[in-house]
Amino acid sequence: MSQEAEGKKRGMFSRLFGGGQSEPAPEAAPPAEEEGRSWWSRLSGGLSRTSQAITQGVADVFTKRKLDALTLEELEDVLLRADLGVGAATRITEAVGKARYERDIDPEEVREILAREVERALAPVAEPLVVDDSKKPFIILVVGVNGSGKTTTIAKLAAKWTGEGKSVVLAAGDTFRAAAVEQLKVWGARLGAEVVSGAEGADAAGLAFDAIKRAKEQGADILLMDTAGRLQNRAELMAELEKIVRVMKKAEAEAPHAVLLVLDATVGQNALQQVDVFERVAGVTGLVMTKLDGTARGGILVAIAETYGLPIHFIGVGESAEDLEPFAARDFARAIAGLDETSEAES
Repeated sequence: MSQEAEGKKRGMFSRLFGGGQSEPAPEAAPPAEEEGRSWWSRLSGGLSRTSQAITQGVADVFTKRKLDALTLEELEDVLLRADLGVGAATRITEAVGKARYERDIDPEEVREILAREVERALAPVAEPLVVDDSKKPFIILVVGVNGSGKTTTIAKLAAKWTGEGKSVVLAAGDTFRAAAVEQLKVWGARLGAEVVSGAEGADAAGLAFDAIKRAKEQGADILLMDTAGRLQNRAELMAELEKIVRVMKKAEAEAPHAVLLVLDATVGQNALQQVDVFERVAGVTGLVMTKLDGTARGGILVAIAETYGLPIHFIGVGESAEDLEPFAARDFARAIAGLDETSEAES
């Protein structure tokens, strides 16, 4: 991207997510960007709680100690506390212990091994979200539990795609939360994106039908459909989500073309259950992990990847629009291990 295009993009993001606006922003409109911060800087800063916990844990285990069964057991505990999952923790521990018994081992060497194994686990699921231009509109259903960041994520994605010149329609399907509807209307106005909404408490499935019809009439490139946050253990709410999907297919046989599950990293192991239920009910096609900056257990992404194998499209490490970016396995692995972006792990 040229410097001029990048400047225009930043300006648009700043207008969209900057403060000082009189319109309502129920989920707290993110602050204006700090100029010149690279994605690596944002990623490593956002994952600092996780990387600091891992770095300190590894240092405590290995500084001035020879490698033995006890140190490996303690390392496994450090990795489990970071929510990496049993499989990854076991593999990393075995890789560290291989042919190194009774030797001193530098904590940075341990973190290099950790980064290599995490990258190996995540690389198969690091897939971009591809918008098929032959499907107009490309219909994306966004689901998740209360507070996961669905509506804010929709606004950030809409900002990225409108910034690329695509036309976007937003469907305010969280019909029981007036604040979410108003939030989308504010951001839709700032982006020049039409927002399809209904009366408070309106049938979300009917609204989805109307939104698809409207997006087709407009010739829109993308339709982003918000939904009410729902607990995965509430059968009636999950049945409503199933209905939304059924009705969407009546308006467009292949709809939704993508189903994004937005996960809040701060919930830790509970995210695994969310993936299980939403995948069965809504046919989740990909994941967006938000709020990685708010937890020391960012390793949960590894556990989810190894358990379900679903594509991870985006991760969020802050409140601004540019803090949500396509997922890259190597960058994530090195960031949580507290390593430099440019150094290479030994093979």
